[in-house]
Amino acid sequence: MTQSIETLNEEDIQRIEAHREWVVGHFEDAKGYEPLSAKLRVIQAVLDNGWAEKTETWKLQSLGIALGDALVQEMPQLSWVAVEDEFGRDPALRWLETTVLIFPLTAISKRVEDDVAVDAFEMFGGFLKTINDVIQSADP
Repeated sequence: MTQSIETLNEEDIQRIEAHREWVVGHFEDAKGYEPLSAKLRVIQAVLDNGWAEKTETWKLQSLGIALGDALVQEMPQLSWVAVEDEFGRDPALRWLETTVLIFPLTAISKRVEDDVAVDAFEMFGGFLKTINDVIQSADP
């Protein structure tokens, strides 16, 4: 499986922004999206209130972008990149300039579509723990 990691192009940026705008639209103004905890609360509110059905993959992926934004906010060493492979091109988070990748876009949608309950705060904490574990195991 050949995988390339690239800087986001204009189309990638527009795709992420469209997802982000849907989530931001749940706030009275865009500043409501700024606090890290607000991102996690809105993800949970959308899920708890059924504002995104399990068949609405695009909306669920928008929540994944919000999760990714929260991770970047907590760990500024992460940055949005595009990953292309035989399945297509998707946004991902990369740790510094390494090959450590996180795919928040589908993290929520896959679980919801499989009828797995999602706790946004627990998922966020799990990602942080996993990232830290991977980084620590990579250090000599």
